[in-house]
Amino acid sequence: MKRLLALFALAGLAACGVETATTAATVATMKKQEMDQAKKTMEQATRKIEQNTQLIQQSADQSDPDKAKE
Repeated sequence: MKRLLALFALAGLAACGVETATTAATVATMKKQEMDQAKKTMEQATRKIEQNTQLIQQSADQSDPDKAKE
C-alpha cells in the first residue's frame, strides 16, 4: 500500500514537472514572438525617421540655395 501511495505521489509530481515544462516552453515561444514583433516595429520606426530626416534636409537645401551649392 505504501508503495502504491508513493507511486501515485511520484506520478503526481512528474505530471507537475511536465506541466511546468510545457508552460515554460509556451511562454518562451510567446516572448520570442514579442521580440520579433518589437524588432520589426523598431526597424519600421528607424526607416521612417531616416525618410523624414532626408525630407527635412531636402527642404532645408531648397530653402537655402547658397548652402546647396557648397
